[in-house]
Amino acid sequence: MTETPAQPPVQPPAQPPAPTPGQPVPELFSWEFATDPYPAYAWLREHAPVHRTKLPSGVEAWLVTRYADAKQALADGRLSKNPAHHDEPAHAKGKTGIPGERKAELMTHLLNIDPPDHTRLRRLVSKAFTPRRVAEFGSRVQELTDQLIDEFAGKGEADLIHDFAFPLPIYAICDLLGVPREDQDDFRDWAGMMIRHGGGPRGGVARSVKKMRGYLAELIHRKRQELTDVPAPGEDLISGLIRASDHGEHLSENEAAAMAFILLFAGFETTVNLIGNGTYALLTHPGERRRLQDSLAAGRTDLLATGVEELLRYDGPVELATWRFATEPLSVGGQDIAAGDPVLVVLAAADRDPERFQHPDTLDLSRRDNQHLGYGHGIHYCLGAPLARLEGQTALATLLTRLPDLQLAGDSADLRWRGGLIMRGLRTLPVEFTPVATS
Repeated sequence: MTETPAQPPVQPPAQPPAPTPGQPVPELFSWEFATDPYPAYAWLREHAPVHRTKLPSGVEAWLVTRYADAKQALADGRLSKNPAHHDEPAHAKGKTGIPGERKAELMTHLLNIDPPDHTRLRRLVSKAFTPRRVAEFGSRVQELTDQLIDEFAGKGEADLIHDFAFPLPIYAICDLLGVPREDQDDFRDWAGMMIRHGGGPRGGVARSVKKMRGYLAELIHRKRQELTDVPAPGEDLISGLIRASDHGEHLSENEAAAMAFILLFAGFETTVNLIGNGTYALLTHPGERRRLQDSLAAGRTDLLATGVEELLRYDGPVELATWRFATEPLSVGGQDIAAGDPVLVVLAAADRDPERFQHPDTLDLSRRDNQHLGYGHGIHYCLGAPLARLEGQTALATLLTRLPDLQLAGDSADLRWRGGLIMRGLRTLPVEFTPVATS
């Protein structure tokens, strides 16, 4: 690949200054905070890098905000993913908002177990979810991308979240898993309920989760029977999960259903936010956007690859890593943490740490020294990262190529962000462009 000529980084739009020393801890998890959390994170990194706070659910947890501390915590075996290590009083169990407490309702998967169970399950899943399988899926991702753009290219306007960033990964992961095309609109409806209303335990969200899990369990049972009757290997990921074995061990149907669910759920919402946040960042940094378009027009992909990594660092889809719980007393960043305490690693804060990244608040698509934590670190590093990168690169390159004058429709101050504990992304992204005829 040809190297992109070095250019001075483009300065980002002015942001509110971080709070000065002596001010109280900035308000966290408000709607205003969700719009731009980075000044508050800058204050925490400087004044309270490992900070105990009360979350909207009422749970008190430690927030880890510096890069070095975050990387340590993500790889520390004393921080368990199993919610059983949380020391919340028994009368509060099931009311804290910590996922995984109600064992009868939630299945075991890679995000809430530790070694040796995690080691066994990840090894088996990795045998099915291979880089080669993902790479071979590239043509289908491109086909889906073009089909979705065709649907709105002639209109001159679109909501890129509803019309593009949301349906692309849900249809892609359904295809990869092997969900029949006639059932995929149901998945789009269920996923839409979860992404619009968050991961709350009540109402339509709970019903959507139950329907999705029930469907996957039935599909896996049916595919297992088909593979028993017809020995030819299936091409989809669910068939791969069923066939995966290691020294005679296989995934049970419940384990396979849990793996399929978490791959689908984690695999679509992170990519929705990658495409949405990434497109917004490019539209609000026109110099960097032009650099990328010029690079693509010249047939180069090097800036696209480094650019997606920079977008993951600059305003990534996952704001906080999923829950961890101290199994014994330990110290993180010089702060003592008691056994049983919940710990949340703030990936968004760590990836803007000036101790690790030069000019961290500047978007520089050619940034090379970019070992961001957007997909985690250690044994829980995101298994679906190659698929998300493939979808992100394909989506952004195709948008900028087919709709070259794409721009925001309206004022960016009017945009609303979905504030959640783990994910952060735009609710809508209205854009306008010169209508393009499609074949």
